[in-house]
Amino acid sequence: MELLGNLWLGLQVAADPINLLYCFFGVFLGTVVGVLPGIGALAAISLLLPITYHIPPTAAIIMLAGVYYGAQYGGSTASILLNLPGTPSSAVTCLDGYPMARKGKAGVALFVTTIASLAGAMSGLVLLTLFSPVIAEIGLKFGPAEFCAMMLLGLVAASSVSAGSAVKGLSMMVLGLLLGMVGTDINSGAARFSFDIPELMDGINLVALAMGLFGVAEVVRCINSADTNRKIENISLRSLMPSRDEFKATVKPMARGSALGASLGALPGVGPSIAAFMAYAIEKKVAKDPSRFGQGAIEGVTAPESANNAAAQTAFVPSLSLGIPGDAVMAVMLGALIIHGIQPGPMLITEQPSLFWGLVVSFAIGNIMLVILNLPTIGLWVALLRIPFAWMYPAILVFVALGVYSVNNNTFDIFMVTVLGILGYLLMVLRFEPAPLLLGYILGPLLEEYLRRALLISRGDPMVFLERPISATLLALTLALLLWALWSTLRGQWRAKASLDRLKAAD
Repeated sequence: MELLGNLWLGLQVAADPINLLYCFFGVFLGTVVGVLPGIGALAAISLLLPITYHIPPTAAIIMLAGVYYGAQYGGSTASILLNLPGTPSSAVTCLDGYPMARKGKAGVALFVTTIASLAGAMSGLVLLTLFSPVIAEIGLKFGPAEFCAMMLLGLVAASSVSAGSAVKGLSMMVLGLLLGMVGTDINSGAARFSFDIPELMDGINLVALAMGLFGVAEVVRCINSADTNRKIENISLRSLMPSRDEFKATVKPMARGSALGASLGALPGVGPSIAAFMAYAIEKKVAKDPSRFGQGAIEGVTAPESANNAAAQTAFVPSLSLGIPGDAVMAVMLGALIIHGIQPGPMLITEQPSLFWGLVVSFAIGNIMLVILNLPTIGLWVALLRIPFAWMYPAILVFVALGVYSVNNNTFDIFMVTVLGILGYLLMVLRFEPAPLLLGYILGPLLEEYLRRALLISRGDPMVFLERPISATLLALTLALLLWALWSTLRGQWRAKASLDRLKAAD
């Protein structure tokens, strides 16, 4: 009964006309920001922060939250249509969403993405509503050793994201780790791999890395490719609907991605990007035919999209309940609360029940608004594919340059995205997938940070990772994943050898 009372209180707050207006403005702006490659929710929320001085705190946080999870919806649009990840978490959607668009399935991909995003968001909301206190308590049990073990598990899973061999995936992951080490060491303050270039002291820009590896590399590939023709579908309601087999193929991945994203998003420092990559890796592991991934598998679209949207909702758990921002976006949002005199932490739910539950209910309303906004505009987005290539590619490069420049207002980032685009094209020619590199870049600095903290606390004793139950369990899962990958590789070689022997015996 207490839960129903809280939800009723939240509905009264969220249904206020002013809050509804700011919720709609937030999700609309978030969708636009997500579609435009490279800008991201962080830049939009930072620009909106001064506006929050002049509006009530509940309306302010509802608006900023709408921008955050609205960008998760919009980020998949450019990923599917143009192979340009609108947000870092939507980079994995490029792997199968873009091949679907090239096969004339852009409308289906955008439709299932919208539905998967809604399913993931609602799953995250259920978890946020029912288990916020429990999740906050579990999150407090995660120390440096647990986070280090979890990051290691994510890195091992990253090698399976690659559509090629596991060796190539592992090598790309290691390259991502090396790129993540560029910049100033967080402990000693020493510059690493900066080559006396001042702009590299802050590391390689994540937006530049994603835009270069996926966007610029794809533009160069298409320009050099003789086959630049893509199937352009005639948009109708029937063309947007997936077939019966496609719909059946999305149900379980959607459920698994939602559960994984909702669970990981509630952990401080994890976020939607890691959830999306791990959801994709799991789907590829459990698939009967993993070779379909990277060729337009619909599961490779629905699983990561449901995961990153679920994580975007539950990311508010550690931020509001513990006062621990999971990423830079959450840090800015907590700053907006503090500006209004509201202190995030364990007492927020009891001291500010109308704000907390109003925010939770506004998530549900905002996600419904996003579905209403996105479904009718699918035909408009697919129509972008009818623009002649001679016009589209310069426009894409201009948007990439503007998006990268807007992050730090630094022209060096434009040069960096050019270099990374050339690297991405070379990797594409050599059939190396960029997704493990991107995840290695994201997780590498986190892994190093938590490893150092754990060893510092234990005074250099590595047994701390095995003495703590959660970290030991995660390390056991990592070992099991490695052994399973080794067994799968050996079994494939044995089957190939057996088939060859049968062919020789038949001759």
